[in-house]
Amino acid sequence: MTRVAIVHDYLTQCGGAERVVLSMLEAFPDAELYTSVYNADTTFDEFRRHRVHTLPLQWVGAFRRHHRWALPLYPLAFERLVVDADVMIASSSGWAHGARTTGRKIVYCYNPARWLYQTDEYMSEDGGLVRRAMSLARPAFRWWDRRAADSADRYVAISSVVAQRVASSYGVGASLLPPPVTLDAGGPAERPDVGSGRFFLTVSRLLPYKNIDALLDAFARLPRLRLVVPGSGPDAERLARLAPANVVLLGHVTEPQLRWLYAHCIALVSASVEDFGLTPVEAATFGRPSAVLRRGGFVDTVREGVNGVFFDAPSPALIGRALDRILDGSWDADAIRVHAEAYSEERFAAKLRDLVGP
Repeated sequence: MTRVAIVHDYLTQCGGAERVVLSMLEAFPDAELYTSVYNADTTFDEFRRHRVHTLPLQWVGAFRRHHRWALPLYPLAFERLVVDADVMIASSSGWAHGARTTGRKIVYCYNPARWLYQTDEYMSEDGGLVRRAMSLARPAFRWWDRRAADSADRYVAISSVVAQRVASSYGVGASLLPPPVTLDAGGPAERPDVGSGRFFLTVSRLLPYKNIDALLDAFARLPRLRLVVPGSGPDAERLARLAPANVVLLGHVTEPQLRWLYAHCIALVSASVEDFGLTPVEAATFGRPSAVLRRGGFVDTVREGVNGVFFDAPSPALIGRALDRILDGSWDADAIRVHAEAYSEERFAAKLRDLVGP
């Protein structure tokens, strides 16, 4: 049998990339798993069922708690990792693709090294010390990053916009394999405290570049409508000050609570620029349409008139018009669910096995 290994940047949080790694392990349950630092208490519990190989950075407790503090050290740490496997899948947003292997290297790319090419956005949560260190080291690390990209046998991108960035950054073509949606619509649901009445939903970390303030402004002009915002992040206090009375900021929610929100919302709305437009697909598994910005990964995951509508800029006026189109439209919940089936975990596993080969 083909010996498969999976290398991921870090396992310290509960994010979309970590969910993809769990799906990769479902596809290859015997695969060895490698990462730089692993914190079992802050990422998904399912990783406890696997043996996780870590790098020497794991010895520094501060890095397990704050993985970005180790940014200048990741390139050297991964470059020194040599994985013995027939096929190594590098689950990478900028570091894991630097690992070496005795076999073939397939890079599953969430985005080319955002810490090098989109630094201001990526460093928005960090203090000046890390930012200054990365600014000084950027030319050397860009050389390292491009050399790491050249070592890959194949690049696979999560969306068409990421494939374009791979071509621009590295000069290589990437095939497409969207991440799977793993939120089970049939799982347990729990009603959070959202008050009464129908509502729109936006699901996001509370970060400045997510453009949630544009949504708040739009709903402030539409007092007859309600918006519920589950999620936490460094922008929470600022957004709480901006939120009008018809917007509910829930903070962190559990997975059962998220299921209830998707199942009972009118539609999803998002004004952010995403590498992969996951939330409209999650909404679609519950038969709910979406109103989203016509940029980034949303262009792949939303089919206008089937599972949603687009607006062309994160302006309150355009958002309001898109919400009216949702309310005035006739949406076929079954057709929306069929759209979501293209992003099932089973299809993802089958296509990933095809890429790896026998």
